Amino acid sequence: MSTFLFMCGICTILQDTFGVRLPIIQGGCHKFIPAITALMALDKWKCPSQSVIHNALTGNLTLNGTSGNYTELDVTEMWQSRMREIQGGIIVASVTQVLIGCTGILGVLLQYIGPITVVPTITLVGLSLIDVALNFCKIHWGVSILTIFFLLLFSLYLRNISCPIPSWTTKKKCFISHFPVFRLFPVILAVILSWSITAILTECDVFTSNSTLPEYKARTDARLHVVSNAKWFFFPYPGQWGLPTLSVASYMAMMAATFTSIIESVGDYYACARISGAPPPPAHAINRGIAMEGFGSILSGAVGSGGATTSYSQNVGAIGFTKNASRRVFQYAGIIFLICGLFGKVGAVLTLLPDPVLGGTVVLSFGMVTSVGLSTLQFVDLSSGRNLCIIGSSLLIGLMVPRYIEENANVIDTGNSELDQVLTVLLSTAMFVGGMLGFILDNTVPGTDEERGIIKWRNQLSTTGASDDTTYQSTYDLPFIMPFLRRYKCFSYIPFLPTFKYESQSIFQKCCKSKKQKINIDEIQKEKYIGIPNSNSKADIEIQSKM
Repeated sequence: MSTFLFMCGICTILQDTFGVRLPIIQGGCHKFIPAITALMALDKWKCPSQSVIHNALTGNLTLNGTSGNYTELDVTEMWQSRMREIQGGIIVASVTQVLIGCTGILGVLLQYIGPITVVPTITLVGLSLIDVALNFCKIHWGVSILTIFFLLLFSLYLRNISCPIPSWTTKKKCFISHFPVFRLFPVILAVILSWSITAILTECDVFTSNSTLPEYKARTDARLHVVSNAKWFFFPYPGQWGLPTLSVASYMAMMAATFTSIIESVGDYYACARISGAPPPPAHAINRGIAMEGFGSILSGAVGSGGATTSYSQNVGAIGFTKNASRRVFQYAGIIFLICGLFGKVGAVLTLLPDPVLGGTVVLSFGMVTSVGLSTLQFVDLSSGRNLCIIGSSLLIGLMVPRYIEENANVIDTGNSELDQVLTVLLSTAMFVGGMLGFILDNTVPGTDEERGIIKWRNQLSTTGASDDTTYQSTYDLPFIMPFLRRYKCFSYIPFLPTFKYESQSIFQKCCKSKKQKINIDEIQKEKYIGIPNSNSKADIEIQSKM
């Protein structure tokens, strides 16, 4: 936990200062949970039961040969070896993300990715996490439902109620201001209340004191030993769990999650710019933001935080409520994260959060991830049978195939164990199966750009002319080095630098654009002289000429 907090702070400071330069918090990414779950489901990484681990920790059992190559159950080595495998996959996948950002390939990829690809990809992230939420909630349904109740109460029913707070300024002196506390802190308030009630129930011995029963994890003192054993000062360093390991399976699993994270981050950048009053981010800022997320994830993987970092969509809503979009404020927030990560006791205290309380929180969190994916349907023509068929098939098959692979672990047998692991991990990842199927069908089944939602989606994410406006340059310029960059023309060809000119795009992009324009012009001339109706109008040419 301390390592995670430390890396959130580092990545937030880097992103807000040298990355996209928008007020965005960097934190853990939900997209990696299904990928890690699929990877850990391989026979090589399956963990023994909780009872076996408990008995081994208490010295009641010696395990011989039933968990990998262990002759005795070394619990520390067991989780550290799995952490090293996750680290290796995250590091290499993040290197790929850095290359995508630095080379500007993202612009080419987005030409073939539309809302119909995004919907199943992100929606299945939330739906595939049902088992994770269930495992937390079933420990004690009463506490979980209580947490969900508080979350719904604060975030929906009381969101428009502002609390009076005594304030003071040099102009107004003492006065009463109204602060939307329920709208800004629904999760924190719900967790504090549920945690407090659980602590009272623990003191009253409502929950069992038998540590072998699942209900024991509902107690607030179930992990007190973690706090007592934690160091006061802790500095994360690369390789603290050992040298990261790598396999093709771990790389492919993390790459699927990384690409999904990239798509969502692009939307977060535009939403953050819009709600904070900044101009839409130009191409170089997006490329730099994606590259910086990759660099931050490399650092996170190296120190063993257990996951990659990405932009937090929730932080965009917080900006809208507080009306505070200062880059400096978010840099200070990163410093606070960093300091909290250096004190091991802080992270240890957070581990005391009872599992049912966490379960109630993740129910709404994973539900929001699902709804964010479905919200992309606003750009798509839902009266089109083509679109409904593709979306429905992608979602259903994206749920069916991973479930089948889970129930039939050895069904894939190509004769090559490494290839078997890769296919098993990919086909066990719902967002990969559904997203890839949606991508293939959307780009092969005939349909107009308007029907597919491409035009509306790209209008929202348009960056045309961004790099020529002085306002954009002042907002997204890098600190300290701008005079040097403007001095040499060669820097205008580097896609992630502020001096990058949209006109100096790659020859490949120019060829693709000119071919699209030529095809549409020929079709319009055909419509004019032959009288054949054509779905591609002049508006389509304008949109495509801007791409």
